[in-house]
Amino acid sequence: MNSSILNLPTLKYEDRNNSKWKSLYQIQGERKRIMRETCSKYKSNNRRIITPYHVSRIFVEDKYRVLYCEVPKAGCSNWKRVLMVLNGLASSTKDIQHNTVHYGNYLKRLDGFDHKGIYHRLNTYTKMLFIREPFEKLVSAFRDKFEHPNNYYHPVFGKAIISRYRVNATKEALRTGSGVKFKEFIQYLLDVHRPVGMDIHWDHVNRLCSPCLIDYDFVGKFESMEEDANFFLHLIGAPQNLTFPKFKDRHSNEERTTTKITQQYFAQLSPSQRQQSYDFYYMDYLMFNYSKPFEDLY
Repeated sequence: MNSSILNLPTLKYEDRNNSKWKSLYQIQGERKRIMRETCSKYKSNNRRIITPYHVSRIFVEDKYRVLYCEVPKAGCSNWKRVLMVLNGLASSTKDIQHNTVHYGNYLKRLDGFDHKGIYHRLNTYTKMLFIREPFEKLVSAFRDKFEHPNNYYHPVFGKAIISRYRVNATKEALRTGSGVKFKEFIQYLLDVHRPVGMDIHWDHVNRLCSPCLIDYDFVGKFESMEEDANFFLHLIGAPQNLTFPKFKDRHSNEERTTTKITQQYFAQLSPSQRQQSYDFYYMDYLMFNYSKPFEDLY
């Protein structure tokens, strides 16, 4: 079912002697091997039927036959821009505003097709996803959603988090939901009886993209975004003038979330909270071959 062997475009004849392309191709093989081995070791759902729910985060680009599973905080806004350009909806990624990307509904999702349409695309299109170091992705989401004015995350998540986890919260904090602290956010994340549900910005990639059920052809990493993205575009035969945009989509004057910034946030937690957070994202760490972020984790 939806096997990668058929789908990852092979290197063009003239690229086979290019050491850069060859090396990137081998890296892909290795990433997919680790992903598949982790799935066969830990998951028993390899034979489960793929439902519209499993493909609800997958965007479809029919012209170049690409399926992209959206992982928030791992370059997804810019990937959607690239898909829109591939699809002929815009001439350049620079022309596409943030709101157009996220609220314009220009790109189709795979769960919008019937059963036959879903399976046809899974079997014949190049399926890809881009991921990011789990703790870094989490801190990036926290900074974006809770440290800036936000008329959805503050009232919906902030109010619930503050009222559950902050002792002696002020009326103002309870009213607005603003000013959630990272430690409170982690308490919410690890609580089996969360006062408000899960959100795609901090859910596991494993749940968002079902990589044990859908055999992805290409696994890119945020940490090597430019190289991986442009290699992918080369493989699918995208126009040569189309490269992955480098600009930061939101809060562009603020430093990107780095390893150092991530460690500063996690330093606010107790060793046991750090361990529980690692356990929470354990499958993502394993499946995508990220090393342990702290020495004291087991």
